[in-house]
Amino acid sequence: MTAPSENPADLDRHNPESEIAARAHAHRNWGRWGEDDVRGTLNFIEPSHRVAASRLVRLGRVISLAQRFDTDGPQKGWRRRTNPVHTMTDTGVDAERGTQGFPHGMGGADDVIAMPLQCSTQWDGLGHIFDHGYAWNGRRAGDVVTSDGDLVTGIEHVADVFVSRGVLLDVGRHLEPATGELPDGYGITAADLDATAAAAGVEICRGDVVLVRTGQYSRTRREGWGDYAGGPAPGLSLTTAGWLHRSEIAAIATDTWGFEVRPNEFDVPAFQPLHQVVIPNIGLTVGEMWNLDELAEACAAENRWEFLLSAAPLPITGAVGSPINPVAVL
Repeated sequence: MTAPSENPADLDRHNPESEIAARAHAHRNWGRWGEDDVRGTLNFIEPSHRVAASRLVRLGRVISLAQRFDTDGPQKGWRRRTNPVHTMTDTGVDAERGTQGFPHGMGGADDVIAMPLQCSTQWDGLGHIFDHGYAWNGRRAGDVVTSDGDLVTGIEHVADVFVSRGVLLDVGRHLEPATGELPDGYGITAADLDATAAAAGVEICRGDVVLVRTGQYSRTRREGWGDYAGGPAPGLSLTTAGWLHRSEIAAIATDTWGFEVRPNEFDVPAFQPLHQVVIPNIGLTVGEMWNLDELAEACAAENRWEFLLSAAPLPITGAVGSPINPVAVL
């Protein structure tokens, strides 16, 4: 069987169904880790990999890779995704007024937050996307996710996994050195990923968590959110599916809303075709809306692009995604 082309020019732009199916079948990992598997490519992270990653810590510098979680966020209401709503349930005013009921002058503050789990920096879990009614590992989507949540691959099953070697591929800086920002609609190719890694002198290895910086987040912080949530964006081309499969990376994250290039690469209706290949078929966990700017500056200053990465999701039972505060330790 001939592997699908990794040249975007070869895509049949009028037939997304065929292009998606070719890559789903060519790169499918169903059964690779057994019929009961719930972790997908996160299985590539082994204890020895974490030990090696810990040796990358030289400065003790910790960089948060999260966007802020507040009402000034990117969400615009699409599919009921809103920005976080933070509410105080007890305040200093209550303490001053003596209305809290505590003895001997004791006072306190409490708060609550309401938000979609994918409103800011987050992981897409394996129950997030289906392909023709099938979820990761060939399970029927309706047997996996019901109104009770993800009964099989809920994000809680990988709460202890996300510590590994992180590698930053600053594609924005590599391809657009003057600005460090790729234009909206630029489809990052497998050749772009390889060239960026080669220029940085870093090798992508099994079990790595790869972070791809496009520079779009930098632009939105300068110019405003605009259509960051769901609008045009640089991102990975559908043709990178083969690279994502053969590299045997554990997970991947980007500084964009949707990970893959938008508009998607077809002249007929299509929606997030790379998601449809990589999540339910490859079993790849995808991160979105990461803030990679400070990390990019630090990596450039140190001239090293690998680090210890910790990015644990909240163990929300049955969730198909989770907000996170990933940290790189240099």
